[in-house]
Amino acid sequence: MIEVIPSIDLDEAELQFQFKLASGPGGQNVNKVATAAELRFDAARSPSLPESVRARLLTLAGSRATQAGELLITARRFRSQERNRQDAIERLIALIQEAAEIPKPRLKTRPSRAAKQRRMDAKRRIGDKKQTRRPVGATRDGE
Repeated sequence: MIEVIPSIDLDEAELQFQFKLASGPGGQNVNKVATAAELRFDAARSPSLPESVRARLLTLAGSRATQAGELLITARRFRSQERNRQDAIERLIALIQEAAEIPKPRLKTRPSRAAKQRRMDAKRRIGDKKQTRRPVGATRDGE
């Protein structure tokens, strides 16, 4: 069991790994050993996730989530298969932890009277500055 947060534990049987050849540094090792780890996690049908976390997770995942609700995380940062496997698990945990946080609802606010006054004063100052740049006798219509 992998503890994500105190209330959410993931069963390691829910994680499916596939290893592929990775590009990048590693010398001949790159051509011979499948070091890139591809982690598949079926978030849509996982019994470990509460419904609210599941919905936020699939939204946060974006293009990493498939139509069927599976999360696909590819890790190829390291040269060893085991470190890439751990990296993929850590990235999944970080994503679930972010989804587990309940977003704070936005409260509508209105600008104060003083803020509106400051804005109007600033607009007036800019308008006055531009007024002084005009040639003497010029009107607003540009005649």
